[in-house]
Amino acid sequence: EKMAINLDAIKAKLNQLQTTGARRDNLWKPEPGKQVVRIVPYQHDRDNPFQELYFHYNLGKKNYLSPVTYGKPDPVVEFCEKLKASGNSDEWKLGKQMEPKMRTYVPVIVRGKESEGVKMWGFGKTVYQELLGFITDPDYGDITDQVSGRDVAVEFKTAEETGKSFPSTSIRVKPNQTPITEDASVLENIMSTQKNITEIYQERSYDELTEALNEYLNGDSQSEDQSVEETKESNQANTVGSNQSTDAFDDLFNS
Repeated sequence: EKMAINLDAIKAKLNQLQTTGARRDNLWKPEPGKQVVRIVPYQHDRDNPFQELYFHYNLGKKNYLSPVTYGKPDPVVEFCEKLKASGNSDEWKLGKQMEPKMRTYVPVIVRGKESEGVKMWGFGKTVYQELLGFITDPDYGDITDQVSGRDVAVEFKTAEETGKSFPSTSIRVKPNQTPITEDASVLENIMSTQKNITEIYQERSYDELTEALNEYLNGDSQSEDQSVEETKESNQANTVGSNQSTDAFDDLFNS
């Protein structure tokens, strides 16, 4: 009997490869050393360039964008709340560990690589707080302003360089006010060709997360279709304050 090709499986694989490619092409992470970026207004949310996303990094070997990002119910969060309310300290710790973690994304252009267009830079709480501190300081103001904003120097040090189990990202907002670009056509391109963060990270449904949670709790957490980048990303999210391997920390997360 002739075996039929599973078109759904092929389409799913193709979609996964395209998504991985979209992430690689549209995300920016600092290289070891110093670089300068400019945060630009976000065309998909003109009021706020900072996009807060919540991820599950503790469900086996895959990362999942939590629906709580968009104010929707999440079965994993509901499970965590039950664990935390159990009165058992170990269950409380597990519930806390499994909660989604926030990561903030902001659109940037990299100085010297403006022709590559806008990328989304993701960072943790520390860098986010520092950037918001500058923006709320009247001496700096809106550092994303097209004409009177300021560039941001980013210095990234690997775990080996810091001598710790995780890397560090430090920022310095430049004192000079500069335009994003003097070229109107380049600016138009920057402001009209940005990817929406929802195209880079797709929201997971309640049912998908229920299935992932069940697989994780049953020990079936291996996944064949996982990108190397995602594995490294999930490892890094859990490294601080734990005794897990820290090799992957250098690669994707940087704060």
